Amino acid sequence: MDTLYQILDGLMTRYQQRVSDVGKIMHALKDKGIISQLSDIENDHIAFRTIGVPQLGIQSLEKIFLYHGYVAREDFYFEHKKINARWYAPPENSLPRIFISELRVNDFPDSIQKVITSFTDEVKTDPVEYLDLNNAMQVDEFLHSPLWRTPSWEEFQMLAEVSEYASWTIYNKYYLNHFTISVHNLPHPYNTLEVFNEFLMSIGITLNNAGGLIKTSKDGLLKQSSSVSKMMAATFANEDIHQIAGSYVEFAERKVLPEFAHIPENEIERKHRRDGFETANADKIFESTYSSQTGKPKS
Repeated sequence: MDTLYQILDGLMTRYQQRVSDVGKIMHALKDKGIISQLSDIENDHIAFRTIGVPQLGIQSLEKIFLYHGYVAREDFYFEHKKINARWYAPPENSLPRIFISELRVNDFPDSIQKVITSFTDEVKTDPVEYLDLNNAMQVDEFLHSPLWRTPSWEEFQMLAEVSEYASWTIYNKYYLNHFTISVHNLPHPYNTLEVFNEFLMSIGITLNNAGGLIKTSKDGLLKQSSSVSKMMAATFANEDIHQIAGSYVEFAERKVLPEFAHIPENEIERKHRRDGFETANADKIFESTYSSQTGKPKS
């Protein structure tokens, strides 16, 4: 279990260095007295994006987490975005759920498939098979290392025209796409997304408004919102530098399941709340890195 904690810590350390909104939100929460220390925040889930080819994709990356006790729970299909996904329950409730998605490469025209596989074909076999999964440092290095050559700006743009998920993943590899604050575990009144979103906007966080600021599951028990990815300077092939979307922060409110409504609030645990994910919610959360969100006027 120590190895898993080290892997997750490594992911979060680099993610926080890369996503300035994380520090901005955490410091504001402390300044307002909503939390006393960063460990008061529960991480609902973390998410990765991958490319769905035989030697990579979900079936490869998931091996790291299955080895350390995560359990695959449910699969999702996003037809319009040509994406598959799967979520995993952690071995301990104190740990985040994991959500891994992959691009359905075969659903694209041959010309686009050729561009994508020109990168992924540089990876001849499943790289996870060669990792010592008990070596946290080795796993951490793998998750933050290039898998293939750096794309040219022209290649990035070509992919972005058909799939901004594809272009983001070809450039960013396995960098953590987002982590998620469990809003329901914050003190009242900040434990609802309606109030928490107001707080976020008051400190200058721009929210993803695809499908509304709050995306709500059909059963009304899972509410999600997210920040819009900040643009970052990305160095492409030939030292060509352009601004592209980085990673973002998500916020989730999981309501108590009806059968546990009688339980006192101070006795509510993770198992009493709505678990899992919702396709319609996740579909819009993906767009936190899309130009339709990053290109809109700032709030």
